[in-house]
Amino acid sequence: MEMEEPSGGESRWSRLAPSLPVRNVQALAACAEELTAATLERYIRLDIHNDEVLDEQSGEVPVIDLARLLHPDSVEEEAARLRLACEDWGFFQLVNHGIQEDIITNIRSDIQKFFHLPLEMKNAYSQRPGDIQGYGQSFVVSESQTLDWADMFAILAQPPQARDMRYWPTQPHTFRKYIEDYSSELMKVAHFVVTFIAKTLNVDLELMRDKYVSQVFRMNYYPPCMSMPEKVLGFSPHSDASFLTLLLEVNSVAGLQIKRHNKWIPVKPNPKALLVNVGDFLEIMSNGKYKSIEHRVTINPNQERLTISAFHIPSLDGIISPVTGSTEEMILYKTVAVEEYAKLYMSNKLDGKRAFGSCEVVLI
Repeated sequence: MEMEEPSGGESRWSRLAPSLPVRNVQALAACAEELTAATLERYIRLDIHNDEVLDEQSGEVPVIDLARLLHPDSVEEEAARLRLACEDWGFFQLVNHGIQEDIITNIRSDIQKFFHLPLEMKNAYSQRPGDIQGYGQSFVVSESQTLDWADMFAILAQPPQARDMRYWPTQPHTFRKYIEDYSSELMKVAHFVVTFIAKTLNVDLELMRDKYVSQVFRMNYYPPCMSMPEKVLGFSPHSDASFLTLLLEVNSVAGLQIKRHNKWIPVKPNPKALLVNVGDFLEIMSNGKYKSIEHRVTINPNQERLTISAFHIPSLDGIISPVTGSTEEMILYKTVAVEEYAKLYMSNKLDGKRAFGSCEVVLI
């Protein structure tokens, strides 16, 4: 397998995201005199209430216990629950994931510290043109598009030789170590999850080994919006251009909603769990058995929300093809080049699963 370019120089990852620079939302939210109708106009969404939002109790995201998957007495029952979660929800809460509590505590603490650094210090890690990494925003392709009420900070964490250390902050001083600790442990978790997903699909694990080798962290900061929280979104509706995504709620403030049967279902944060979701590449490989589900983030009027998403992605020089159970099974998706799809996905504003439509086979 071709290796990614070593850190420090321009790599293929720096040519994926032609996003326009936008103003810092955290700073805007903190400046009351700037929160005018004219300033906020670019964030207002006229379609935010087009689909019904159910209450939290209307549907609970399935909970999968990794310890039960790893135990011979309970693996069959838990694997059946995993299959159903991937088929029916595309999301699940993973409990007993095995990451030590101090590693979770440390990464949560340093992400909060980073976003509370002075703006000029954070701007030292600003995105460079076209790069998916850095501090700023993604998916801004037009001066007229509606913006998300959020800031983000992204870094490529795995494989180690692909890291660009210019984006790895030295403040807080423990940040690099804690990211490394969390990244390494999360790769182990991802391996276990993918192993059991392969079993539920009856797919040879060897076909999956290169499908989650790259790990991109996106740390998200959603400032409160006291003036009009019901008119803005922190993250536009989208599915993930990943094989698998693992999300850690940093401060357990609700906001994530997933689309199920054309209704939005709020996801209640579980501080003891990692939230796992099927990505576009897994949907293609499973030939649609497992679905990458649209999700979005709403804004709290009074509290900031912080999360860290880990996108586990195939090697950029790889391809994804549907794997079927028999020669009679109808192929629903095209074979996709990973880098080509990543460029298509990153070069458009988020709009549900619009980019994914290019992967589907048109059946006549």
